[in-house]
Amino acid sequence: MRRANPWSALRRLTTEAEVEATVGRPASVIMLKQISALDEGCRTVLAGCPIAAVGYRDADGTSRTTFVGGTPGFARVHSPTRLSFALPGSGDPHGPISFFFLLPGVGEVLRVNGSVTARQGTETTVDIREAYVHCAQAVLRSRLWQPPSPAAPAEPVARITGDGPLCRPGVVEFLAAAPFLALSTWDDSGGSDTSPRGDRQAVARVLDGRTLVVPDRKGNKRADTLHNLLRDDRLSFAALVPGRSGVLQVHGRGTITDDPALLETMALRGMPPHLALLIDVEHAEVAGNDAVARSRLWTPGAHLGRDTVPDLMALGGEHLAAGSAAAEDGPPAFLLRAVGAIPGMTRLLRLVIDRLYRSGLRKEGYEDDGPTTRGRHRGFPRRRPTDAGHPTAAGRPVAGGRAIAGGRMEDPLREVRVAEVRGETPSAVTLVLEDAGENPGSFDFRPGQFFTLVAAIDGRPVRRAYSASSAPGSPRLEVTVKRVEGGRFSTHAHQSLRVGDRIAVRGPSGSFHAEPQPPDEIVLVAAGSGVTPMMSMIRTRLAVGSGRDRIALLYSSRTAQEVIFAEELTRLAKDNPGRLSVTHVLTHRDGRLDAAGVRRWITGLSPAPGAHYYTCGPVPLMDAVQDVLTALGVPAEQMHHERYTSGADTGTVGTVPQEMVVEEDGRPVGTAVVEPGQTLLDAGLAAGLPMPYSCTVGNCGDCMVRLRAGEVTLNEPNCLTPQQKADGYVLACVSCPLSKVTLDITDP
Repeated sequence: MRRANPWSALRRLTTEAEVEATVGRPASVIMLKQISALDEGCRTVLAGCPIAAVGYRDADGTSRTTFVGGTPGFARVHSPTRLSFALPGSGDPHGPISFFFLLPGVGEVLRVNGSVTARQGTETTVDIREAYVHCAQAVLRSRLWQPPSPAAPAEPVARITGDGPLCRPGVVEFLAAAPFLALSTWDDSGGSDTSPRGDRQAVARVLDGRTLVVPDRKGNKRADTLHNLLRDDRLSFAALVPGRSGVLQVHGRGTITDDPALLETMALRGMPPHLALLIDVEHAEVAGNDAVARSRLWTPGAHLGRDTVPDLMALGGEHLAAGSAAAEDGPPAFLLRAVGAIPGMTRLLRLVIDRLYRSGLRKEGYEDDGPTTRGRHRGFPRRRPTDAGHPTAAGRPVAGGRAIAGGRMEDPLREVRVAEVRGETPSAVTLVLEDAGENPGSFDFRPGQFFTLVAAIDGRPVRRAYSASSAPGSPRLEVTVKRVEGGRFSTHAHQSLRVGDRIAVRGPSGSFHAEPQPPDEIVLVAAGSGVTPMMSMIRTRLAVGSGRDRIALLYSSRTAQEVIFAEELTRLAKDNPGRLSVTHVLTHRDGRLDAAGVRRWITGLSPAPGAHYYTCGPVPLMDAVQDVLTALGVPAEQMHHERYTSGADTGTVGTVPQEMVVEEDGRPVGTAVVEPGQTLLDAGLAAGLPMPYSCTVGNCGDCMVRLRAGEVTLNEPNCLTPQQKADGYVLACVSCPLSKVTLDITDP
């Protein structure tokens, strides 16, 4: 049941004639810039674009707008009329869909409209209907690319009363600081439009707990949003605050008003907007956004320079020439192309356009800050390759995930595609992964190390650590995933991941690995999926070993059907007699492997004094092996074990954005806002702070920091010792704030 609108007395515009009487009609040249497929210029933009706003509707008709991406080239172009991208979230997009693609530091945006044709997991395929370059006014009005102001005490925000959607935690404060949003609307003929909106200070103003007003200032007169709302009043938007990695998502219904008294409240230097949108809000929520966090749009070095991006106005000129060639009443296409080919003309046109932008802003009442519409030449910088798990920061090395000597921390996530899903047992599958790009690299690690896999599940990035089961140096990485009852990632891997799907990997991580100069003899004890790092060691040693080495594996499984790599282990032992021996223990037949059984097996082997021992499995088994080896006099430096947690989700998370202050040796480093659902590490990295980290799932301890003030919730289990917890240490990668917090990132 729709509520009574207290603003119903305001005058509404309900016809196209009324809208055009105020806004005007767009010049024909504006419409001629619209093309029906992605040309080379569009594809170049998409290859370098790290983030886009997208608007779509669920199967139930709910309107949604969000930001997607995270790394350049996230939108994959399959043909001039088809692209695909990862759309996290539980909603299933249907029908019309629309985008605008943002290039950091560039004012103009590339807008693309089409329809959803397929959805597999999070991968969404879109057939393209139209594409065009949108002017820079929204970005300029909002000062979107200017560096965020240094953190300062926030001015009090007027509170609103009631139980409306805008009364939810953090919503009013976010709106008061948000100068930019992406607004999505739909028409009644299968079309969708997502357009940028920007203003100084707040782009949307709160009228009450359920009502917002967004000024509509003068633009290019296309007025797609206004025309759509005359046909279908459902809308949605996603708002940004520079420097924050959270997004405010809103959906509701909108109408158009020209009420003079209301417009006057939004005047700039005496110049009110010509119209405004009144939004009856049905839902509003602030949440962390993985695409915004990974894009790090406001960190030093994120903006693209003049020599590394195409000039989008020049691209719009090419589109105009193409549109004119197909139109009967447009300007001569040959003349447009000839003018564009004159040396220096692109630079001259950019100067003219920038002057027009400044003039337009002054006429609307804005102060003249000068536009920041960078980007003049074609091409994008190639991403600098990094060693696996060792990113660079502005050309400098990174130690333990911490940027050294300043500079921007590069995102170490490596996008991969699923090349094969291979069943090993009824409860275990091996994911074969390869680089998603055109120039695949190798996966370099030490046998026994693990990688963190990251996939978007139900709208949230989920991370899990899995040991590599393949040998290093191959263009394909194999990780074996055993299904865990109630496990989000393992269930996703078994039920949803298909060949061609894309996820990300981080790593390698972990100190459990074969030595650079391995001894002649290694003894391996594993249970269940603990055999996966052992398999990497076995494959590597047998491939490159001298033939004088010796490998012995004691492997405990529940039943014969649950023996992972059973056939390969049998074959390798047969093909390498004297080098590899495999002893199986089936608990349903032989009983649980205990200390006595381990001792009998090891003494029967008679290992050499210099043998190294590796154990991976349940904690009781690893403790039993360690006790046996200690009793046998094996030195501690020859014993290695792997203890990693399940990486379960944090149990309690805050519902309100919280401030995080970061210090090092008592000196302030910076501040960040931790959005609801974000970890301390995610928020710090998104803000460009030098946070230490490696695995990001609570296994390695590299992200251990001291909590100086405030309260956090820490995911259990994790690798912290009771003494470390008592000393006030937390793991930033699995901790969420429940209040304002202060962290000290000094290396413990």
